[in-house]
Amino acid sequence: MKSLRKILALAVLLGLLSPFSAFALFEECKDLFPQQQIPSTQEIGRDLCFDSFAVYYSPRDKKPIFTVEKLSREQLLAPHPKRSNQFYEEARLPRAERSLLSDYRGSGYDRGHNAPAGDMTNERSMAQSFSLANMMPQARQNNQGIWAKNVEEPTRLYVKRVTGDVFVYTGSTGNSGSIGSSRVTIPSHLYKLVYDPSKNLAWAYWIENTNEAQMSPPISYEEIIQKTGIDFHLPLKLDRPKQ
Repeated sequence: MKSLRKILALAVLLGLLSPFSAFALFEECKDLFPQQQIPSTQEIGRDLCFDSFAVYYSPRDKKPIFTVEKLSREQLLAPHPKRSNQFYEEARLPRAERSLLSDYRGSGYDRGHNAPAGDMTNERSMAQSFSLANMMPQARQNNQGIWAKNVEEPTRLYVKRVTGDVFVYTGSTGNSGSIGSSRVTIPSHLYKLVYDPSKNLAWAYWIENTNEAQMSPPISYEEIIQKTGIDFHLPLKLDRPKQ
């Protein structure tokens, strides 16, 4: 019994010393991940579940390490709510770990969605997509141009023409400085990984986070693992989708 008490006391102490970890659990939203397999990474973060997407959030960088969505043709063809545009600070995060609305004001960077508002099919999920925990500092013309037109929209078009669920991971890497008093990290590169289990296909878009960014061909699953340091635990090996 004494040994058990010592173990429990140690567990409590470790919990107090380590308020977050590199091992994301996503207990309330595992169904958003293929075969409920959670990606693994050395980056320390917090797991946040929303209705239609999940975020693995970096308290250090104050932006997502990655987000995941489970999309389908039926979902994207359904009527969509009006875009809310009501950005808000994520109250589930300790204040010292949050990005703030003021961080983006006058920064020259957009609040760039990871899980896009355009994927949301009801008012609640639309509102949730505007959490700052779902945002990254994104070059303005990049966000409104190449990213929206050449990454997000082609991803939706792909999902609309296939059957079954498609899993989409979005994130950013690198460090090009910071914005605001919270020092939100400006990523150097952005990515979106698309996985279609029914066709055993996965590919990733990889672009610079600049206004001048140029589109390049999708990269392989193996390449995105190398570039991000994240093992998404997808059961496949492949290059890019067949058109």
